Amino acid sequence: MAQLLLVAVPLALLLLWRLVSSRCYVSRNPLDNIGGPRPPSFVLGNVPDFFARDNQEYLANYLSTYGPVATLYGFFGDKWLHVYDPKALHSIYVKDQDSYYRGHTTNIMNRMLLGPGLLATTGGEHRKQRKLLNPAFSAVHMRGLAPVFYATARKLKTALERSVRDGPRDLDVLGWMGRTALELVGQGMMGYSFDPLVEDVHNDFAEALKAFMPSLVAIQWSRLFAATADAIRPAWLRRVLLDLVPIASIQRMKALCDVISERSRAIYDEKKGAVERGDEETLLAMGEGKDMLSILLKENMKAADEDRLPDSVLLAMLTTFMFAGADTTSNGLSRILHLLCEHRDVQDKLRAEIRAAIEQYGEEIPYDELSALPYLDAVCRETLRLYALASFSLRDAKQDTVLPLSSPVRGLDGKMLTEIPITKGTTILANIPACNTNKAVWGEDALEWRPERWLAPLPRSVEEAHVPGIYANLMTFLAGGHACIGFKFSQLEMKVVLCVLLSTFKFELSEKPFVWNFAAISYPSTSYVSSKPEMPLKVGLAP
Repeated sequence: MAQLLLVAVPLALLLLWRLVSSRCYVSRNPLDNIGGPRPPSFVLGNVPDFFARDNQEYLANYLSTYGPVATLYGFFGDKWLHVYDPKALHSIYVKDQDSYYRGHTTNIMNRMLLGPGLLATTGGEHRKQRKLLNPAFSAVHMRGLAPVFYATARKLKTALERSVRDGPRDLDVLGWMGRTALELVGQGMMGYSFDPLVEDVHNDFAEALKAFMPSLVAIQWSRLFAATADAIRPAWLRRVLLDLVPIASIQRMKALCDVISERSRAIYDEKKGAVERGDEETLLAMGEGKDMLSILLKENMKAADEDRLPDSVLLAMLTTFMFAGADTTSNGLSRILHLLCEHRDVQDKLRAEIRAAIEQYGEEIPYDELSALPYLDAVCRETLRLYALASFSLRDAKQDTVLPLSSPVRGLDGKMLTEIPITKGTTILANIPACNTNKAVWGEDALEWRPERWLAPLPRSVEEAHVPGIYANLMTFLAGGHACIGFKFSQLEMKVVLCVLLSTFKFELSEKPFVWNFAAISYPSTSYVSSKPEMPLKVGLAP
């Protein structure tokens, strides 16, 4: 009974507060003039429909009905704005980015799950972290990491060769990509080897990272209580109360965070000790001394007192990159291999380009030459255009402002609108895939996967749209001061692995079906009810 009261009492108080204070009851909302669907639930709004694992049909209908600017309902009648208009996105993420932030609730959730890293900070603290990280993600540093990545990819190649030496067979490619991405991120970011990639072994850390996103989707409703939980002090008391919550999905998420946090802490302490002792032998043994953590620790030691970051922040930055880097890369690689199975002509053409480059440069194609391979780059760009690694980006307005639009929209009052008034506290849901596949920008074939589009000049409409993304006129890696700092790292990982795999193996669809689930980072499973991320493909040696 006590455990049930622990959940029921805060919920009742929260409901009462929202009924009294919600904007929908206090005053007229400027968003009332923007079209959108009614909510099936006052408490949860349209959130369950938008964030369902199998939301593809719902979102397609929503986009075709309401277009690039529309409303939806969040929790307790709170009206949100859904946007993929390029000019609006440029205002939110670049021109007027100081008027928006990730949102108090989102920052709280990220801080409780991952610590006070880049995904949980704003303003000066966020800029301070990025300043310290910039040297670790420079092109010069990426060139130095390429040999480390090739060594890991060759381990994967050896393992797969052993698995298919008697002929093609079905393999869980997502599982292998997850293990490889973890090892790449471990070597590149922490100078630490998580997985020798020589046999099918269980790895608690890898399993925790893989299960993180599906588990996070299962507790989206917990955002309702994030601020209340964050207010509980001290932290050990919050932890004790959390242990009492009788909800399996919450306990599952807590267990995953514990595994990730404990392993990251152990690695951090070992590396920090080596840096402080000047133990070059240990540093060289851990990632050849080229990993991000080594650079981060050395830069932090050299920083002025006002710029130096505490261990808790450095550890949170590390944990954030481990989570974000491993999951996005493994799922991105899996998506590319899936598409290459569906488009065998593209797979054959890409393999020919890679083999020609290997013949010219050797097995380890140098960083600059690898980056310049036109068809490999086209395949990566087209996949990241059509299947962005993250689907939505939330922003809250810090102050009253105005959101400009590329094209006018008709308000419910019948008038054409070229801008939308935004009141302080308004939540904006930026739809990244919808921006990347906007037919007004990319043409009528915007929803087709066609790598060849990148081998010719893009339509003038792409340039004229001024999409604010930092990568290829796309919002895949966001834009402005909160753009993904590790996008070059991710690109290098994917291109190295694809070169090593496609030069040796061919990939075909298995008879075992699988589907792609919506999540903060989309992932495949054998059905929409399966809780296990996996993607079976038939793998064999390429002729």
